[in-house]
Amino acid sequence: MPVRKANAVWEGNLPSGKGTISFGSGAFEGAYSFGSRFEGASGTNPEELIAAAHAGCFSMALSHGLAVGGHKPKRVQTKAKVHLDKVGDGFQITSIELVCEAEVPEINEETFMKFANDAKEGCPVSQALKAVEIKLEATLVK
Repeated sequence: MPVRKANAVWEGNLPSGKGTISFGSGAFEGAYSFGSRFEGASGTNPEELIAAAHAGCFSMALSHGLAVGGHKPKRVQTKAKVHLDKVGDGFQITSIELVCEAEVPEINEETFMKFANDAKEGCPVSQALKAVEIKLEATLVK
């Protein structure tokens, strides 16, 4: 299996420094700063990248699980919200919310939720983030 790579460069101290994050594939390069991480300023941040990875991984895992189970999905859309909070003297990712909407013909709500919960527990990014509470809100659209 391939090894995925990324690169980050930070220049200066924490409050006034700046940096760039890039994917090894060249698909993304973005600026980040103290402001973009802790104050809502423009630019990306590590938590946003974790959210993107988790949303993508979960969507793929749910789509795969449904298809293997005989329920071919038309669309799976997931939004991830990574909560970064002040804990003691530092910061910590305290929870992640996955909000999913899936269009899957000919499946009932109970069966869909089983597949959604299995994907939440089993996708590789969820596995890597087990130390954090992961919440799931999944909606079936027909």
